[in-house]
Amino acid sequence: MLELNFSPFPEIMTSRLLLRRMVLKDAPEILLLRSDETVMRYIDRERAKTTEDAEAFVQLINESLETGNGITWAMALCDQPQTLIGTIGFWRIIKQHYRAEVGYMLNPVYWNKGIMKEALQTVIDYGFGPMRLHSIEAHINPGNIASAILLERTGFTREAYFKEDYFFRGEFIDTAIYSMLSK
Repeated sequence: MLELNFSPFPEIMTSRLLLRRMVLKDAPEILLLRSDETVMRYIDRERAKTTEDAEAFVQLINESLETGNGITWAMALCDQPQTLIGTIGFWRIIKQHYRAEVGYMLNPVYWNKGIMKEALQTVIDYGFGPMRLHSIEAHINPGNIASAILLERTGFTREAYFKEDYFFRGEFIDTAIYSMLSK
C-alpha cells in the first residue's frame, strides 16, 4: 500500500510558478475563486459565501495533508509568492491502488496563458515521481471543454463518460473521467 508523508511540505518551483502550502492568509483569494461564478461554472460544489467558508476550505485541505489523504498546492507567481492565483492537487488519494484524483482552479485573469498546463505537468511529475502513483485521474463536467483540452494536452485519455451520475442543485449531471498511467 502507498505510504505518504508530506512533511516537510514539498514546495515546487517552475519557470513561472511557486506551488506552496495553502495557509489561512490565502482565505481572501480562496473566497474570490470559490465564489466566482466563472471559476465555479463547471465545479459542481457549493460556492463559498464568506471568509469563514474559505478558511474552512483551507483547514480541510490542511487536514487532508496531515493525514496523507490529499495534497493541494497554492499556486502563486514566482515574483508574487504570497498571492494565491489558483490551486492544484490530489484531493482524493486511493492508497491501496496507487491512484489519485487531480483537481485544479485558476483565477480567470491568468486563463489562456499556459499557467495551468505548467502547473498540471509539474504536479503529474510529482505524482509519478516522489509520490510513486501508478495512475492519476480527473473527473470533469463534460461541458468544461477547456479542462478536457488541458487534460488531453498533458497526456490524459478520456476513459469513461457517466450519464447523470452526480446530483447537484436539484439536477443530475454527467461526468467525464480522464486518466493517465505512469510510464
